[in-house]
Amino acid sequence: MEIRALGGQGLEVGAEGLGLMGMSAHYGATDETESLATIDRALELGVTLLDTAEGYGPFLNEQLLGKALAGRRDAAVVATKTGIEFTDEGALRGHNATPEYIRRSADRSLRHLGTDHIDLYYLHRVDPDVPIEESVGAMAELVAAGKVRHIGLCEAAPATIARAHAVHPLAAVQTEYSLFERGIEYDGVLDTLRELGIGLVAYSPLGRGFLSGAITTPDDFAADDFRRTDPRFQGENFGRNLAVVGQVRRLASEKGVTPSQLALAWTLNRGAVPIPGTKRRRYLEENIAATAVTITDADLAAIDAVAPHGVVCGDRYAPELMKNLNG
Repeated sequence: MEIRALGGQGLEVGAEGLGLMGMSAHYGATDETESLATIDRALELGVTLLDTAEGYGPFLNEQLLGKALAGRRDAAVVATKTGIEFTDEGALRGHNATPEYIRRSADRSLRHLGTDHIDLYYLHRVDPDVPIEESVGAMAELVAAGKVRHIGLCEAAPATIARAHAVHPLAAVQTEYSLFERGIEYDGVLDTLRELGIGLVAYSPLGRGFLSGAITTPDDFAADDFRRTDPRFQGENFGRNLAVVGQVRRLASEKGVTPSQLALAWTLNRGAVPIPGTKRRRYLEENIAATAVTITDADLAAIDAVAPHGVVCGDRYAPELMKNLNG
């Protein structure tokens, strides 16, 4: 797999990463044995960027990654996140991007990961009650102390990104980006990243699994799968969005690839490092094969025709979570 620069701060990663959240939380039943085997296979295939967060579980996902990397820490670029407060017992308390909490949660993440440094440390969500300069200042102190090597933000507005970058250079911003969600192309985020030389990490590059083509009814979700609360998978929105997926499936078939591979190849073509989440080796292997797919100008035009900005029906999250975006 191609190694590419992620931003302009010297961080290099495999062209496609792996999101680990579903191995521990939010997407139904988990299987630690298969998850560990999937991480092993990812490393074998050239994936280096492994994405977790203290909130996934909480803590279980970081602990899983620590177990997977025991004895081979340098094989991976470990990304984790802070800024959403949990007690040591795992109780959620809400936003907290104060310097004190950032320092405390970083030390806890290091323990759970079984390492002495975090390669890429994100602010998971911007705290509306804490100036971004204070939050990033604390993250910069962690870099100076050797506990963190690079920092980034998740789901931040252009002005916030610029203010943060002025305090300490950001290696990356992570946001949702896919054929289903192209908002950053129009709200100034993508332009800001390009102007400042900040890398783009695309989470949910398969539209929460919709673009895989494997989801045909809301009944495909387990009872505890959080996508049951996602507006894009509810009511009339589901059928309308499924029709878009049908067009993507048609284009993929004409190109001789799977819908997932077409969607990921498009994201790669746009300069992002996608981190599709999966907990099974067979889907991992399918996803990584997308790095060998070439997207032509004709492909881009065809995709734009069936999946333009705004074609998807429904917000990205339930209303109470939407207010946490673009801080």
